Amino acid sequence: MSEPLKVIFAGTPEFAAEALQTLLQSQHQVIAVYTQPDRPAGRGRKLTPSPVKQLALTHDIDVYQPISLKDADAQQQLVDLNADVMVVVAYGLLLPLPVLQAPRLGCINIHASLLPRWRGAAPIQRAILAGDTETGVTIMQMDDGLDTGDMLLKQACPIERQDTAQILHDRLAKIGATAVIDVLDQLSEGRANPEPQNDSQSCYAAKLSKAEAFIDWQQPAMEIEYLVRAFNPWPVAQTELGEQMMRIWQACALADEAAGRPPGTVIKADKQGIDVATGNGVLRILTAQLPGGKALAAADLLNARKELKQPGLRLGSVSQN
Repeated sequence: MSEPLKVIFAGTPEFAAEALQTLLQSQHQVIAVYTQPDRPAGRGRKLTPSPVKQLALTHDIDVYQPISLKDADAQQQLVDLNADVMVVVAYGLLLPLPVLQAPRLGCINIHASLLPRWRGAAPIQRAILAGDTETGVTIMQMDDGLDTGDMLLKQACPIERQDTAQILHDRLAKIGATAVIDVLDQLSEGRANPEPQNDSQSCYAAKLSKAEAFIDWQQPAMEIEYLVRAFNPWPVAQTELGEQMMRIWQACALADEAAGRPPGTVIKADKQGIDVATGNGVLRILTAQLPGGKALAAADLLNARKELKQPGLRLGSVSQN
């Protein structure tokens, strides 16, 4: 049995809260939680605590919310906690070297990629967008680089054809939460085995932008399917429908189906879906949303908007088509 470690936990969104919940059920002791300052949320723009803060408060854990950790006083406050290790999960603040070195065993991070494959802010979405068939979680010893630290544990999982970024996010959150406990036990027992990363195998998982969400119908159907899945639930793939913007929540590329029409042309629309010609193959839109409405299955959308059944209807901008 390993000795319990005194842990500082640093994280902000639901992905991090999953790990904190599992950590609270382990033998290790969470002595403090660091999270982003409360942010405006909802229609009323009311200041709202992060999921991690909400969970910490229900367990009477001290919560710290510095705007930055570059300040000497903030760094000293963390040092004075005298932690064994700091677990960092989607925290959102840069950790300066004095912070990385403050805990006795340093800082470890749950990263949603099989490092060094995807380093950066959006590894889940970039893996789907690239058509990867496998991803996973890496528990990493943090250094002052961007996800460049030595790897302590890697756990793989397949990317299934139906996986959206949300589905994969939820799966990886559970995997990461379990994996980090294994690593804490290894560190406590002195049997951790750090493995350096091969920098030549790394890709940069840049933060998502809304501009990337516009569908280019000149692209192959399979690549557009990747885009739809990767950008669900945010920022959601979209395309022009006349003067309106249609958001596409679910779609699939039809195997071995030749379009024979200009990209962006609706070639068939029925209860099975809305089939659109692409630069290579056909994309079937399964669920979509128009302004002011909710996301609807194709059959319901066609009942609401008869023009989607018009022969030769074109989606996308004129410049794309």
